[in-house]
Amino acid sequence: MRVGIVCPYSFDVPGGVQYHVRDLAEHLLGLGHHACVLAPADDETPLPDYVESVGRAVPVRYNGSVARLSFGPVTAARVGRWLERGEFDVLHLHEPVTPSIALLALWSAEGPVVATFHTSNLRSRAMQAAYPLLRPSLEKINGRIAVSEDARRTVTTHLGGDAVVIPNGVNVARFEDAPPAERWRGTRDAPTIAFLGRIDEPRKGLPVLAAAMPAVLAEHPGARILVAGPGDIEAARERLDPAVAAATEFLGMVSDDEKAALLSSVDVYVAPHTGGESFGIVLVEAMSAGAPVVASDLPAFVRVLDGGRCGAMFANEQAADLAHQLNTLLSSPAERRRLSAAGSRRARVFDWSVVAEDVIAVYDTVTHGLNSASDSTSLDTSGLRPGQAGQPGETRWTRLLRGRRTGQY
Repeated sequence: MRVGIVCPYSFDVPGGVQYHVRDLAEHLLGLGHHACVLAPADDETPLPDYVESVGRAVPVRYNGSVARLSFGPVTAARVGRWLERGEFDVLHLHEPVTPSIALLALWSAEGPVVATFHTSNLRSRAMQAAYPLLRPSLEKINGRIAVSEDARRTVTTHLGGDAVVIPNGVNVARFEDAPPAERWRGTRDAPTIAFLGRIDEPRKGLPVLAAAMPAVLAEHPGARILVAGPGDIEAARERLDPAVAAATEFLGMVSDDEKAALLSSVDVYVAPHTGGESFGIVLVEAMSAGAPVVASDLPAFVRVLDGGRCGAMFANEQAADLAHQLNTLLSSPAERRRLSAAGSRRARVFDWSVVAEDVIAVYDTVTHGLNSASDSTSLDTSGLRPGQAGQPGETRWTRLLRGRRTGQY
């Protein structure tokens, strides 16, 4: 199968969608499919052979974050040429309503289209305002996927219709087999706590962790915080309490191998995110590496951690509660071992060997549905367009994927 995958966000700065697109493409290639990715990227950004760049992106604030997007007539022409060359059996768009290349590809698409929605934002005025303009294009989507129930509710609230939930995938073995690094390994007197995320982005929760650390250091004075991610390190350090700053090591950007080694080394991984998360892929990565997880009780995180059975949870933005959970875990090696084992089992649910099978099933469904509709055109006397609910060759499954409203959904 020839699959074209479009990522709206620039590959210059790593993010959950970029990781998802990259890993999906590599898994498809490993299965023998042809997979090609189109994404924005600066000229100097190193890209895998299967990724083609449409050029530099511009930063745009959205959903409490900064997204690097690419739009305009020059970009549209590049997208069109990529589609013509690709001759894809399926076009897989990520975040197709974001004003970037996925939307441009949707406008130009002519064959089967699958769209994955990652965003969780039930109060998005931008999506509400844009829906009347986007509706004709959204009708071109044959299969809708949401990475979580929160992302699905965003789709049903703002775009109408429905989507099938298929979670983000993780290469579990990459983290499970990562050797620990001695420089990041904790000891009884000096345990280590890891945080991964953009340090300039408040919703990633570094200020909440910083506010919790004085109470943690009072009980565990040798504790170290290892912060990995892009951002202004000096500005972040200046905002910290002096004692917390002395206990914090900023690692900056880390490679995939370094991230896996970090997560396999630390005593606790903390995810103090305050909102805007539709899934929580970093939680799965930490669990895959065997790190006990402490996370804020965002609905998406609660689901990933199986209602708190696979990780400790604290009240969102409550630094005192976070400190309590961290102190409890750091004082109990047995509880850390229990959460590590539970998390490792839970992570296998999100392995790409499981997730990609469901994605490929969607590909097969939409291509089979369109072919069946095409083959049955001469038999159709109902006046319905190909793909409409009730046409021969269509099933309840294909209607759900297309996002059509029925009494059953």
